[in-house]
Amino acid sequence: MKSPAELAVKLSRQWQSADLREARLLGEYEWPIRLPIGRPKAQDIQHSSAKVREHLQRWRNEKTGQIEWDDVSYQATATAVTMPCFWVIQTADEWMLACNDRQINWQFEFLSQLIKQVDPQFHSLLIRQRSLWKNMVLDELIQCCELSLQLEPGCAQGQPLRSLTLTNVDSKFIENNRSLLLKLLNVRFNQSLKNTSLEEFIGAPANNDHWLLVMGLSKGLLPFEQLRIRASELAEIVLPCSHLLVVENEQCRYQLPELDNTIAILGAGLDLSWLGNSFFKSIKLAYWGDIDSWGMKMLSMARRLQPELIPLLMDQSTFEKHSHLAVVEPQTAGADIPDFLTEDEQQLYNKLLQSQQGRLEQEFIDRGDVQQVLRDWHL
Repeated sequence: MKSPAELAVKLSRQWQSADLREARLLGEYEWPIRLPIGRPKAQDIQHSSAKVREHLQRWRNEKTGQIEWDDVSYQATATAVTMPCFWVIQTADEWMLACNDRQINWQFEFLSQLIKQVDPQFHSLLIRQRSLWKNMVLDELIQCCELSLQLEPGCAQGQPLRSLTLTNVDSKFIENNRSLLLKLLNVRFNQSLKNTSLEEFIGAPANNDHWLLVMGLSKGLLPFEQLRIRASELAEIVLPCSHLLVVENEQCRYQLPELDNTIAILGAGLDLSWLGNSFFKSIKLAYWGDIDSWGMKMLSMARRLQPELIPLLMDQSTFEKHSHLAVVEPQTAGADIPDFLTEDEQQLYNKLLQSQQGRLEQEFIDRGDVQQVLRDWHL
C-alpha cells in the first residue's frame, strides 16, 4: 500500500518524461491517470492496525483528484473494510497539485503561459526541451518565437545581425539567443537548418565567416587546383579571370568541364552577400543551382546583387528532361515568388510548388548536358 507522498514521487518522475509531458500538456493524452494505491495485506490488518489506520487517514485527507474506494474482506475483521484502491488524476492541473513539487509547478505554470502566447508549431519543441528556456524570462522567450516567425531565407540581404530591426529587439538579441532561434527555425523550416548557420540562412555576413570552394577551370589560371576562401574575402577580391561560375553545391565540381580563363566558386548556398563585389560586374558571370524553390530563391538573391548574371540549367526544359530524377522538396521557400525572377522563372517557381516532386538536384543533371551548356555560355 502506497501513501499520497509515495505516489507523488511517481507523478513527479512522469513529469521528467518528454513524451508524457508533451502528450498531457497538448491534449493528446487520454485522461484520467489511475494510480493503484495497493491494499493492506492480511497480516497488516492483524498485526499493524495502527499503520493501516494511518494509511486510511492519509487518503481521507487527500483533497487532490479523486480517490476510488472499495470494500475489502479480511478474515481478521467481522465486516468488509473500505479501502482506497486508486488515485484518479483528471487534469494536468491536478497532476501538478499531486506532484507537490515547487520546481515542477513553476515549470508547469511557465509552459502554460507560454503555450497560450506562442505559435502552436513551437509547442512541442518548448515542452520537450526545457533546457532551451530554463534561464529565460517568459517575455524574452515569447519574443524569440515572434522573431523566428519573421526571419526568412536571405532576409538580411547582406546586413550584419546587429543591424536587423525585427520585433523591436535590441542589437544583441539575435546573437544572444542564437541557439534557440536555430531550433525554432528548424521547426518552422522542417529541419533544413541542421547544417546551416543562422547567418547563412538569413543571408548575413558571419563573424566566423563561410568558407567557399574556389577552382580554376583551366590549368595554370591559379596556383592551386582547389582552395577555400572566406566569403568576406570574396566580397573584395579581384580574380584573374574573365568568366566566373557560381555553383550552389560543392558536389557538382566533378561535372564541370575545362573552360579557359574561368573560375568556379562552389558551395555558397544562401550565403551570397559577397556577390556584391563590384569587380564581378566587369566579367561574365553565371549562376547554377538546384531546380527547386530554394534554388530559385537563391537565384533571385544572386540577381539582386548582380543583375547581369546568366542563370544556367535552371529552366523548364531542363527540369522536364530530368523530371524522372526529381524528388519531393521537404520544405519549400514559401508561396511568395522571389522578387528578382524573370517571368519564365516565376512560372517555373509556381510549377515547382505545385508539383508533387518539385526538386531536381543539380548533381543529377546529365554531365554531358552540363558541360555543353557551360561551353555555350563561355563562348
